[in-house]
Amino acid sequence: MTLAVALVAVALAAPALRAEEARREPLTAILGARPAEVQLLEAQLQGKQSQQLLGITVYTGTLKGRKVVLAVSGSGKVNAAMTTTLLLDHFQPTEVLFTGVAGGINPELGLGDIVLGEKTAQHDFGVVTVQGYKPGATKDPSGKSNPQFFPGAAQLLSVAEAAAKEVALDKIPTTQGERLPRVRRGVIVAGDVFVVSQTKNAELRKNFGADAVEMEGAAVAQVCWQQNVSCLVIRCISDKADVMANKDFQEFVHAAAGNSAKLTLAIIERLAKSSAEPASAR
Repeated sequence: MTLAVALVAVALAAPALRAEEARREPLTAILGARPAEVQLLEAQLQGKQSQQLLGITVYTGTLKGRKVVLAVSGSGKVNAAMTTTLLLDHFQPTEVLFTGVAGGINPELGLGDIVLGEKTAQHDFGVVTVQGYKPGATKDPSGKSNPQFFPGAAQLLSVAEAAAKEVALDKIPTTQGERLPRVRRGVIVAGDVFVVSQTKNAELRKNFGADAVEMEGAAVAQVCWQQNVSCLVIRCISDKADVMANKDFQEFVHAAAGNSAKLTLAIIERLAKSSAEPASAR
């Protein structure tokens, strides 16, 4: 085939490719670090099918009429980044939602409250000198600096806030009685440590303005940022990242994971309705 003929063939194929992309049904990727964090979502998956990607079990199907792909990443930033990359490569999702639990850093947050990741950052990436630790920004594979804080997708934040006004979250038992969880935007930081220290808690609040701390979200956000895919990290407070964190985590992890999944499901429902509406009605 001559070069001229090849160029003509590419030009003729381009409209067809664009039309195929336009017809592609929106698909949402949902991740959680632990099985408990996606259990409720998996149970409601319609037409569920499973497959293995490099040892990771991935489920596909629909939730509330929205096509989704669902997976448990495992704990830590490496597992989270690897699983996110696999899902982006194999399924080309429209957006990624990361749901689960976190330690509360902001003293205004109570157990069971949900933080929508307006910004996420890695709290253990930087430089250590004799003066101490200095946080830094990650880089993409080409060496270009990423932002230190990855912004949550504006549209997903708006959808999440609208969904939060309607979803029925479970009340959280406390020593003062049951309390209804609140949902708010905030800063979520991630690192490969489970924080059980009031000193570290205060440091994260001072250095990052952190509202919550966990072990995966910013890695998911980094991969999505570098691949230009919308992302939102959703975290429900299971402990206060202090000396009582282990005990509180064991007591509240299932309730917190369930509420985060409930909000995620409500977000999915709104995304499904939005994509079903004619463009003129949006």
